[in-house]
Amino acid sequence: MRRFNTTGTCFPDLHYMVNIDRQVEAAAKIVRQGDYFCINRGRQYGKTTTLSTLAKHLENEFCVFNISFEGLGDASFASVENACAEFLKILRQWSRINGSSAEMQALLKSVVPIGCKEISSTDFIDIIDELCNLSKKPLVVMIDEVDQASNNDGFIKFLGVLRKMYLSRNQFKTFQSVILAGVYDIKNLKLRIRTDEDHQFNSPWNIAVPFVADMSLHEDGIAEMLKDYATDRNMTFDFEFVAKEIYSYTAGYPFLVSRMCQIIDETSLTWDKEGILASVNMILKEENTLFDDLIKKLNQFPKMKELIRDILYSGLKKTFSSDEQYLQLAKRFNFLTETDGYVSIACRLMETRLYNMFISEAEFEKMFANGQLDKSQFVHNGHIDMRHLLEKFVVHFNEIFRSNDGSMDQKFLEDQGRKQFLLYLRPIINGIGNYYCEATTRDMTRTDVIVDYLGKQYIIELKIWHGNAYNERGEQQLSEYLDYYHLQTGYMVSFCFNKNKQPGVKSIAIGNRTIVEAVV
Repeated sequence: MRRFNTTGTCFPDLHYMVNIDRQVEAAAKIVRQGDYFCINRGRQYGKTTTLSTLAKHLENEFCVFNISFEGLGDASFASVENACAEFLKILRQWSRINGSSAEMQALLKSVVPIGCKEISSTDFIDIIDELCNLSKKPLVVMIDEVDQASNNDGFIKFLGVLRKMYLSRNQFKTFQSVILAGVYDIKNLKLRIRTDEDHQFNSPWNIAVPFVADMSLHEDGIAEMLKDYATDRNMTFDFEFVAKEIYSYTAGYPFLVSRMCQIIDETSLTWDKEGILASVNMILKEENTLFDDLIKKLNQFPKMKELIRDILYSGLKKTFSSDEQYLQLAKRFNFLTETDGYVSIACRLMETRLYNMFISEAEFEKMFANGQLDKSQFVHNGHIDMRHLLEKFVVHFNEIFRSNDGSMDQKFLEDQGRKQFLLYLRPIINGIGNYYCEATTRDMTRTDVIVDYLGKQYIIELKIWHGNAYNERGEQQLSEYLDYYHLQTGYMVSFCFNKNKQPGVKSIAIGNRTIVEAVV
């Protein structure tokens, strides 16, 4: 029976998959045009599965070598001669395993005998010309995991040989198309090898055309996959609702979509709101390759980590610029995305994991300790007494941060207000509930925090005080937001730098809704 898969390539006859014909056909079109290109996406974003499906899609038109550099050591790319020999050996192995023509297998075996470690670029060009003349179909080469070779100058020079062949196609035959798949693009590979600022952007792969197809999984595709699953298992549930909820947490990130479904299926959770929230809680607690890589990359690039921290804590509304190196890298890793020209975190699950990481780094701070000490006071019969929670937060915040004359710096509030509230909240709901910040409302003055706790949701608006009129507009906005979530009560934390403003908690009626407002 088929199952959900989160490790390695997905195959339709073995695994439940979202239909990816859209991105496969986009890639096939570029191949048919005779262009070279890269598929650069973050870890576990479906690159390998896309290549496998594309190879199958093209097999009637082309002779496709779908190879990988995974597991190769640095010695394979110590020089361009090593790289040429290694590449041909991989082609030979692939040809033997996948049943290429006897003539091609014999040629590859003769030109790359066992033990051969070096082939000159000139001989390499002649060999490829002969292979292409021998083949009855145009040759297409897909190279997965090119990052494995990215620290070696020999690999960069090897790409230069492929580029030379591409530009000289009127003199001899070469590959119809070459596709490189990995996290980094070739420009980024140069950044990892070269420190010379004058040359770091001189890419040997400037012949590549852009591959801009959306590889995220859309709601309708997730729903069709779940419908297929439900039919196989003789189950009935609202797969369109479940697909919408899964998408709301994952934004279609392929690994996270499959992992949520896998957890619900394999742990016998229910395919409804309760099961979805439970799977979210489990994902955020577990160690998995995607989140491990996320933390590793942030530690590897401290400036990118600082940028993401500012987006989360300070509500930084950052304009996306492709010229900013760390923005470009974060987008390449699929940690950040571009929405209406601005930068935002890729999805709710990733955002909450990032918040948890930053909060864990700040567990020594007083506000986190206060949350740990107070947490037993707030939960009664599965409900959070959010009003009491806000009352205690106001007391702690003012004790710690407000000066003796009652004043507080506005810049401090903008930078620290959200952080301190989440530091207090995290230990209270940890292990049972989760939270995320609504991306559409997050800016320097306003952030809506949605707390999921035992199947119940609480909406808390965090905002910087800018006068009564502004505050009243915020109350009305929150009331409208409650309509969307079908909730009667909402909560507001107003960070006020006006020393004459009286701290405390009060209830406000807005139509048939109640807003509980805490002024800090």
